[in-house]
Amino acid sequence: MASSKLGVEMEKLSVEQLKAFKEQTDLEVNLLQDSLNNIRTATSRLEIASSALQDLSNRPLGSQMLVPLTASLYVPGTLHDADKVLIDIGTGYFVEKTMAEGKDYCERKINLLKSNFDQLIEVASKRKV
Repeated sequence: MASSKLGVEMEKLSVEQLKAFKEQTDLEVNLLQDSLNNIRTATSRLEIASSALQDLSNRPLGSQMLVPLTASLYVPGTLHDADKVLIDIGTGYFVEKTMAEGKDYCERKINLLKSNFDQLIEVASKRKV
């Protein structure tokens, strides 16, 4: 006798109920996959930001650089204070932090996202069984 994790005996379901069950399960799996992709993207962006902070801390004062205003627009700039950085905390809000606090922020967020990723992998593997 085959049964799902929900305790439903699959042989007792009608064709329409089985189709609805399959569609619901497919939808859940797709949502989990989208969430996993979003977490991967966010993690890679934070790792790039952490790497950029490390690079910035190694540059001498007065260095010329391009400063990103958007994803495709950069303006020339000069490094005056490498110890203070602006951290994007979401929805258009920025916080000024020291370089060490900025690196710590990135690491904490990366660890949180990796933890969420592991939890979603666990949920997804249970859904596939």
